[in-house]
Amino acid sequence: MVKRLLLFIIFIFPLSCIDPYNIGIEEGEQLLTVDGFITNDFGPHTIRLTRSDTYGSVFEGLIRPIRRATVSVRDSQGLVTFLTETEPGTYVTPNDFAAKLGLSYTLQIRLSEGQEYTSFPEKINPVAPIDSVSYRSLQLATDNRLEDRVGVQLVAHFKDPSDQSNFYYWRTNPGMFVVVANPELYTLPPTDPTNPRGPAPKDCCATCYLVENSRLQNFTVASDEEFNGLSTRVPITFIEDNGLRFKDTYRAEILQMGISQGAHRFLRLVNQQLNITGSVFDQPPANIRGNMVSLDNPDEVVLGYFIAASVANKSVYIKREDLEFTAIPRIIPDDCQIVPGATLTPPAGWNP
Repeated sequence: MVKRLLLFIIFIFPLSCIDPYNIGIEEGEQLLTVDGFITNDFGPHTIRLTRSDTYGSVFEGLIRPIRRATVSVRDSQGLVTFLTETEPGTYVTPNDFAAKLGLSYTLQIRLSEGQEYTSFPEKINPVAPIDSVSYRSLQLATDNRLEDRVGVQLVAHFKDPSDQSNFYYWRTNPGMFVVVANPELYTLPPTDPTNPRGPAPKDCCATCYLVENSRLQNFTVASDEEFNGLSTRVPITFIEDNGLRFKDTYRAEILQMGISQGAHRFLRLVNQQLNITGSVFDQPPANIRGNMVSLDNPDEVVLGYFIAASVANKSVYIKREDLEFTAIPRIIPDDCQIVPGATLTPPAGWNP
C-alpha cells in the first residue's frame, strides 16, 4: 500500500506543480540597410535599399527591398543626380555619371512613406594605380580530408603614395570564363521512344562564354600604416575552382578603391564579423552603424554605408595549363549553351 502511494505521488507531483512560463519577446525593429557606392568611373552605380527584421520578429532573417523611394546623390557644388529604380530596392545612376576627384558626395533618400535619410559627406580621394595582378594556384585543406578546396588567389601589386594617408578597399567585378562542353557525348533522354539513352552526337557547340551573375562576396581593406610610400603586394581574394571556371581560360578583374577613413573602419568591422569562426576569442556579432542617419529620428539605427571612392582596375587572364592545382573537370555532354547564361559571343573586353 505504501509503495502504491509513493508511485501515485511521483506521477502526480510534476503535473500539479509546473505552471507554464510565457516568455515575452519584444518585437524586433525593422532596420533600413543601405548598400552601395559611387566612383569616379562612369556608371551605372548601384545603391540597394532593404529593410530587415531583427531578433524577435516573426519575419526574423527576412530581407525586404524598399520600393518607390526617391534616391539622389548631391555633390559639394550643389549638383544633384537622381537614381532610377530598375528592380525592387535597386537604384542606379545614369550611365554617364562619374564622381569627380576632390568633391564630396552625399546620398539622400526619401521613402514613399515620407521618412528622410541622408549620409555624411564622403570625399573622393585619389587612389594609386594597380601596377599588375598576379595569381597563385592553391590547394587548401578542409574538414573533410578527401575534399580539399582548389582555386586561385589573386594578388594586387602597386606603389603607395608617401605624401598622404591612404585607405584601400578591394573587390572584384563579376568574372568571365570559357565554358567547355562535349556535344559529341550527347545521348538521347531515357524517355526517347526509339532509342532511350542512345548516343546522338551534336555538331554544336563545344565552346561558349559565361559572365558570372555576381561578384565574389569576400573583400579586402587596408590602410597604408605599414607600407606608406612603398611598393607592396596585397592578396585580394580566392576564386574556387568549381570544375567549370578553369577548364580553359578565366578572366578576373580587381577594383582598387581609395576610400575615406570612416568607410575603412566600417568595412574592417564588417569583415571581422564575416570571418567569425565560432571561437571564444571572436568578437560578438553586432549591428554596425555606418554614415547614414535619419532626419526625422536621429536615434534610429540605419545599417550600411554610402561609399564614394576613386577607383583603379586591372584584369588578368588565367589559363588552365598555368595552374598547379585544378579540380576535376565537370563534363557537359551537350551543347554548351545549355549552361545558364552561356553564349557563343565573347563578352565585351575579352582579349586573352
